[in-house]
Amino acid sequence: MRARLRTVLLGAALLAGLPAVAVHAADRLTVAWSPARPTVGDVAWIHVRDVSAGAVLAGSVGDRALAFFPYDGGQAALVGFDLDTRPGMLGWRIAVQEPGRPPRLAEGSVPVGRRDFAVQRLTLPTGMVDLDPETERRALAETDRMQAVYRTVTPERLWRGSFVRPVAGTVPGTGFGSRRVINGKPRSPHSAIDYAVDRGTPVVAVNAGRVALLGDFFFPGRLVILDHGLGLHTLYFHLDTVAVIDDERVERGRIIGTVGSTGRATGPHLHFGALMGGARIDPAVLLQLRLRE
Repeated sequence: MRARLRTVLLGAALLAGLPAVAVHAADRLTVAWSPARPTVGDVAWIHVRDVSAGAVLAGSVGDRALAFFPYDGGQAALVGFDLDTRPGMLGWRIAVQEPGRPPRLAEGSVPVGRRDFAVQRLTLPTGMVDLDPETERRALAETDRMQAVYRTVTPERLWRGSFVRPVAGTVPGTGFGSRRVINGKPRSPHSAIDYAVDRGTPVVAVNAGRVALLGDFFFPGRLVILDHGLGLHTLYFHLDTVAVIDDERVERGRIIGTVGSTGRATGPHLHFGALMGGARIDPAVLLQLRLRE
């Protein structure tokens, strides 16, 4: 892991220090996007095909850094387009350093498509919306703890291959990006999807990862946050029970808890969220991601 961390730091230094110079045709990088035209809230991936697994890569899309991993004869990175990303052209830049050859650079722009979100109107007890000072301090401290987790970029990729649903069934989760109006007042958009399933329904890890945070918080209730490595996190809120311990490694499909209605919830459901490099992404898109093991 230390070696991988040194690679990440070296790559970042390379990207920051690489001058804007002309790139000869023989030194150009072959870069492919999937999908080629992502939309707001998507998770996409970028594939650099003509580099070795041991090459040092650093890159960014907009102001978000990329974390690369060896893949299919080259290297790849997941890219998150946050819920509040402005549609339009978004610049990207990748730098590569390999032994025995000069640094190589690729630059370009990716078109980010518009996405319209529903408006969701909810009525909740006043005490769950207009917080007293002590509860507000608690909620802010809990948010800080979660944000600290989201900022962590574990330099090892723990996930592999496809992602599975967090609960059994075929009914899709709903509500990502909906602009919430609670008791008549606009609130933050809903940055996850909800599965309306019965209390006690098993909840599983959507891919391999590490338990980064357990808690019983005011808004999300009992929660599990998994760190899948390289900046990818998944969130499981309003749980009735939890079946994992802090820092535990879990495999894809492992039961991590059961559905409940703890925290600020109007009934039993699973609030399932995902962040990539701190960007709030649509978990339904993550579940559709198809990369080989």
